[in-house]
Amino acid sequence: MKTMKCKDLGGACDEAFRANTFKEIATQSKAHSQKMFESGDEAHANAMKEFFTSMKNPNDMKEWVLAKEKEFDEMNED
Repeated sequence: MKTMKCKDLGGACDEAFRANTFKEIATQSKAHSQKMFESGDEAHANAMKEFFTSMKNPNDMKEWVLAKEKEFDEMNED
């Protein structure tokens, strides 16, 4: 298992996600972000806005995901 935090993935808090694959981490992060956004959490809403504003084109998102996946793959197991 490996651990990444919400902040590691462009979010606003130290919520930890633990998984064996980056895909699992991404799924947990997405669910967390959606929950926080729907609850009206301003910090997460601002982080999401900044994140998506920084993605100028579809390739930016693809490159970001590949970089985060590489970071995950290079991490030591917990």
